Amino acid sequence: METALTPSPAKAEIIKNAKAHVLALLEEKLPSKLVYHSPRHTAQVVKEAKALGEAAGLEAPDLEVLLLAAWFHDVGYIDTYDGHEFRSAELAGEWLAGQHYPPDRVALVQSLVKATHREAERRTPLEKLLVDADMSGMGREDFFANGELLRAEWEAALGRTFSNTDWAESQLDFLSNAHFYSSEGKKRYEEQFKENIKAQRKALKKTEKKRKKKDEEAEGTFAEPKRGIETMFRTMYSNHMKLSDMADKKASMMISLNAVLMSLIITYFGAKLGSTSAALSDMTVLQNPIIAVPMGILLATALGSVITAILCAQPDVTSFKWLKRSPQIATNRRVNLLFFGNFSKLSLDDFQGGMYELMKTGDSVYTNMITDVYYLGDVLTRKYRLLRLSYTIFMVGLILTALSFGIALLYKM
Repeated sequence: METALTPSPAKAEIIKNAKAHVLALLEEKLPSKLVYHSPRHTAQVVKEAKALGEAAGLEAPDLEVLLLAAWFHDVGYIDTYDGHEFRSAELAGEWLAGQHYPPDRVALVQSLVKATHREAERRTPLEKLLVDADMSGMGREDFFANGELLRAEWEAALGRTFSNTDWAESQLDFLSNAHFYSSEGKKRYEEQFKENIKAQRKALKKTEKKRKKKDEEAEGTFAEPKRGIETMFRTMYSNHMKLSDMADKKASMMISLNAVLMSLIITYFGAKLGSTSAALSDMTVLQNPIIAVPMGILLATALGSVITAILCAQPDVTSFKWLKRSPQIATNRRVNLLFFGNFSKLSLDDFQGGMYELMKTGDSVYTNMITDVYYLGDVLTRKYRLLRLSYTIFMVGLILTALSFGIALLYKM
């Protein structure tokens, strides 16, 4: 004959049926964003609830109620996130009533499910056992792995994003304020729980250290030269030198070309004018004065082009007359102690003092380098403006020379 505490065979099947029902419901309706509160989590809670119940020596009816509550405690997530415990209790009551489960036992299952809410009070041993099973993750070795799943779930489902430091702080705060309620839970999880707190503290320190290092690398400090900054200045100096050299070569080419052209024109006219007999017998320009127009344009073109090219190629040194009166030479943003055009106006003592002051702080070093780059760019701007003018004069002059020569030929014909 069965005792009052032993479930009937029909009742023993209810846990198996509840498992099949809950897993099917979760797999079918649970949002895919819930990567932590998944069927796997529910199965883990049931496993821990069974272990805790057996360790507590629960009678079969109480263990059955505990396991039923464990299976249904998160099923409400299929409909709502916040306050899902109350929806879980409703779904559990509906299904158990359909299984003709005793009403008083249905109410007990529902009360256990509601006890898993974060603000609920846990008074009875069964409530404490279920809550400990639900929170057993903080006392297991997979705490950090599950924590990342919960972080991903909150970001996807709730839109709550965390930096690594913020998440580590929130996890440590959670562990520091959490505890297990039942003696069985404390005995089963307490040791690993303390290890997890220690590990979380270490992780927070490590994360904070990485964050500070990353911030320092991103912001940079002028007192400590960074490889990226040095590479930037090296590249800028190299580019400016190449551009300056290119401008000088182009200017030299224009000077050579126009000098040769002017020499030929002047030599030709000089030879013609220097010989009276030639001038009287065979001076094309005198016989045909209109030819002097294209020749004059060509000469003016060569002269204008060569003058601007010479201005482009000639050395240009920036200097400051008031440099000697500067009270703080090294820190003055308009003064560049690294450029001879500035420091050549100083006495040796002033220059040495400024250099020693410059080497004390990285800020002054970078200030002088920035100033140097700025004035290099200023010189390059002038060079390329004059070079462009030289090429423009040469191009326009050649066009006018060709047009005027064509007109002269038509006139002659």
